[in-house]
Amino acid sequence: MPQQLILELQPPPAPSLDNFIGGRNTAAVQALHECGPGKAVYLWGPPGVGRSHLLRAIALDRNGLYVDARVSAAALAPIVQDDTIAHALIAIDNVQTLTDSGQAALFALYNRWRESSASTRGFCLVLAGDQAPVVMPVREDLRTRLGWDLVFRLEPLSDEERVQALQNQASARGLDLSQEVIAWVLTHYSRDMSHLSALLDALDRYSIEKHRAITVPLLKDLLAKQSSPDANRSYDRS
Repeated sequence: MPQQLILELQPPPAPSLDNFIGGRNTAAVQALHECGPGKAVYLWGPPGVGRSHLLRAIALDRNGLYVDARVSAAALAPIVQDDTIAHALIAIDNVQTLTDSGQAALFALYNRWRESSASTRGFCLVLAGDQAPVVMPVREDLRTRLGWDLVFRLEPLSDEERVQALQNQASARGLDLSQEVIAWVLTHYSRDMSHLSALLDALDRYSIEKHRAITVPLLKDLLAKQSSPDANRSYDRS
């Protein structure tokens, strides 16, 4: 297998609410745990704070529907057009990228959510975007609906929380990461937890392949083999 593809071919563990490091976001995670029919949660924050992780996690946990508006917003229209909503939970990610037709479908879905909230046909609606509802670049009537129920701003993890997250994920994989390795990763590599999870998977495989313990030299050797532009931008070779 070409070495430069290691990170791309090793996906991070399946997202769950339990393997999300909450940090200052415990209230948002608790709201998702408690989200039931007739409830709606909107999460917002910059890239890397875990919006997609949480939406995928809650959809998997509740056997719900996950829709990424960047790639599959067209899936919303037939859902709204059906006589009944077949899903107990619908999670819609990257709301900021919805086209005019996608916004119209989400507006109609919100209306269906509100109409059915007190009935046995109620469902939970979980959404995420990169901005607060009041400044979201969508039609005004949809912007208002984004703030109808619970709204949470997701905060980035602190350095201490990232250390704890790396240690927890390494332990779950049976990996022994020294403080030196963790410090190097947090100083030179991407701070996005999904990227860090993928890096741990790649390190696990690479250390087995090379029959070497996970050390800073091994880590540098792995990263040096990553030839894609995105990978080269994600760490400092100095």
